[in-house]
Amino acid sequence: MTTALTRRNCLQGLAAVTASLSLPRAHAASDEILIGQSIHLSGPAAASMMRPLKGQELAIDEFNRKGGVAGRKVRLISLDDAFDPKRCVENINTLIDKEKVVALYGLGSTGNVAAVLPVLAEKKVPLIGVYTGAPSLRTPQHPYFFTTMASYRDEVVKMVQNLATGQRRKLALAVLNNAFGKEMAVMVDEVAKEQGSTIVATQSIELSGANAAAACKTLGDARPDGLIMMAFGPSVVPLVKAARAYIGVPIYAPTIANSRIAIETLSDEARGVAFTRILPNSLRATSNLTRDYAAAMERAKITIDHDHFFGYLNMRVLLEGLRRAGKGVTSQTLVTAMERMANVDLGGYKVNYGPQNHHGSRYVDLSVIGPGGRYIM
Repeated sequence: MTTALTRRNCLQGLAAVTASLSLPRAHAASDEILIGQSIHLSGPAAASMMRPLKGQELAIDEFNRKGGVAGRKVRLISLDDAFDPKRCVENINTLIDKEKVVALYGLGSTGNVAAVLPVLAEKKVPLIGVYTGAPSLRTPQHPYFFTTMASYRDEVVKMVQNLATGQRRKLALAVLNNAFGKEMAVMVDEVAKEQGSTIVATQSIELSGANAAAACKTLGDARPDGLIMMAFGPSVVPLVKAARAYIGVPIYAPTIANSRIAIETLSDEARGVAFTRILPNSLRATSNLTRDYAAAMERAKITIDHDHFFGYLNMRVLLEGLRRAGKGVTSQTLVTAMERMANVDLGGYKVNYGPQNHHGSRYVDLSVIGPGGRYIM
């Protein structure tokens, strides 16, 4: 049975995670391998990160319990950037220069990753796995940046193609009112044209969702037959509610919008919403990877969901790279190890890297919400 989460529960849990991750750290013992993360532990989008953060923690605990990297344990140092690129760059410099991390992991926004890429090139420390699929970050290829999952473009192609199978080609688009949203507006329009569909109206949504009703009224006036929401965090609930009231067409959204908190809050209003899924179905323990995940969640006494799996799987890719780099891992040997991970199966999720390909997966599927917030596919 899924335990219902209230906003208070979520904020209390996030506060606990934030406290545990941001306390001052003593320098690592010589047998530890340090990796660093700058992420929004505070701010309006912080609650959406609570479960992925716990998922990545479970992956590290599991890895260390099984021996780590030839006996060396991995430790993650996470610093709060509050979704601010300037603060993120400061954190990254601290992690590299003071904490001496061998790699970086799990940055949480397009703007933050873009701000950090020049630092990676200067200091020659890899960033492996992020919580953004922005195509602009992937071209041209960066020598110290590796992604672990499909891009937003891959996700949008899946959405548009699936809508087209139902003869739904006049699409409305809701995007966040920030740099992410501006990039998504251009990209979604481009994909729609490539697939023979049309974006008939676009509206920007505040991260808080405060203008969702007005935006959806305008989108509804264009009489679309499908809606693509390129949004996440606190905007999702008011946006879905407004879309139900003023547009009344099938709703498609990316993986980052698929938050258990949002679905539980929406309750029956989430029914029929389709989310792209860039990771295997975590609710079915049908592979070694999902069985490992289920076991980790059972040990932690947490109900299985996609949110935790998002962090767990991202971290599993980095940990596999560390394992292959060996006990004496350095930033450069880790880059080499990642580039040699061609057609690697992590037990039900395949990644394919190489010297000319730092983007390991283009896997995309769909999940649809059914009655009671259950996933029906």
